[in-house]
Amino acid sequence: MTDRTDFAAVEAELAGRGFTRMAFELDKIESLLDLLGSPQRAYPSIHLTGTNGKTSTARMIDSLLRAFGLHTGRYTSPHLETVRERISLDGEPVGEERFTATYREVEPLARLVDERSAEPLTYFDMTTALAFATFADAPVDVAVVEVGLGGAEDATNVIQAGVCVLTPIGLDHTEWLGDTIQDIALAKAGIIHAGATVISAAQEEEAARPILERCVEVGATIAREGSEFGVLRRAVAVGGQVLTLQGLGGVYEEVFIPLHGAHQAQNAAVALAAVEAFLGAGAKRQLDVETVREGFATATSPGRLERVRSAPTILLDGAHNPHGMAATVTALQEEFAFSKLVAVVGVLGDKDAASLLELLEPVVDQVVVTRNSSPRAMPARELAALAAEVFGPDRVEVAEEMPDAIETAVAMAEEDVPGELSGVGVLVTGSVVTVADARRLLKR
Repeated sequence: MTDRTDFAAVEAELAGRGFTRMAFELDKIESLLDLLGSPQRAYPSIHLTGTNGKTSTARMIDSLLRAFGLHTGRYTSPHLETVRERISLDGEPVGEERFTATYREVEPLARLVDERSAEPLTYFDMTTALAFATFADAPVDVAVVEVGLGGAEDATNVIQAGVCVLTPIGLDHTEWLGDTIQDIALAKAGIIHAGATVISAAQEEEAARPILERCVEVGATIAREGSEFGVLRRAVAVGGQVLTLQGLGGVYEEVFIPLHGAHQAQNAAVALAAVEAFLGAGAKRQLDVETVREGFATATSPGRLERVRSAPTILLDGAHNPHGMAATVTALQEEFAFSKLVAVVGVLGDKDAASLLELLEPVVDQVVVTRNSSPRAMPARELAALAAEVFGPDRVEVAEEMPDAIETAVAMAEEDVPGELSGVGVLVTGSVVTVADARRLLKR
């Protein structure tokens, strides 16, 4: 029986590898997995890449597969509260005991690889190996695996999945993936291997071309949103939305998802097509509609327009690039009738903070800028200067620490509001780290 201190020690050892250290080379993770007996070959996989929507789509795919009676492993990143969230079995994060035991099996072999290499395995290399080993040990019927960054050189790209999913591609992580959407799409299309079935969300022309070229090059089959599948209709409903989806195998009506925004409807269409492809549905065979409804109804996506308090409503949303923030803003306008909305914003230093603030400005009355707990966080004063240019200084407050930022935002939201607080809200956004910091405080 492991105790809390064993797991804490494992967390500390993992963190010692440098939480944000990047090294894009597959030979080290391949060596480690070879020493472990290639656990990633023990089950089929569905592999996801894209700029936004990966985690939400992965969670919906997982939920659907479980509705159809399959045992699932899911690997996503980053995590909100504990590294265990990255590795889920049947929809639940692995327990501390299992995580610790798997780590103790993998770590001596990782040390061997480190000794032979110029640079040690990264934090992400290690969690990837832990996920694959956990899934083989469980065992799972299928693994749903999200890339960490990019595709071609990402540590997850050792699985050579039979079903590959591309969510919408935009500009993000340009320092590693390239300055154009075409370069980024080229990197992400690297997860497409010989004979795969590719499910692609609607893409800008610049992104679509490299994806199609890669499919031709390796003999992969592609199904595209808008051609082979998509959202036919959506209507806002209490706690989410009701969709009519065109799948690969037919039309699925009256599908409720407890998630907000047109972007989540798009993610649902992509998730359904991926599961259809995996389960062999297509032109002549449709999945059971009732089971599909059941799978979607239980899908969750923490930190994606997630309501954690009411009166005033507090929403958490991890939008951290312009593409993601535009989707969040549209959902706020369509699905939430706030008479007053105050945003708490904390961003990482390498993000396009000015664009995020410009997108937020029309839907937000006031903004409280803060600094999140990441070592890469933009200082609050620097962010405040950008916010003052966008919002005007009168609409901007600064709070260095997250608890103060939330308290200030709630007080501002409630100010001058007569009686009912039902139309009043606080949105915490700008980074997954910002959301994680707020969630720890608010979910207590």
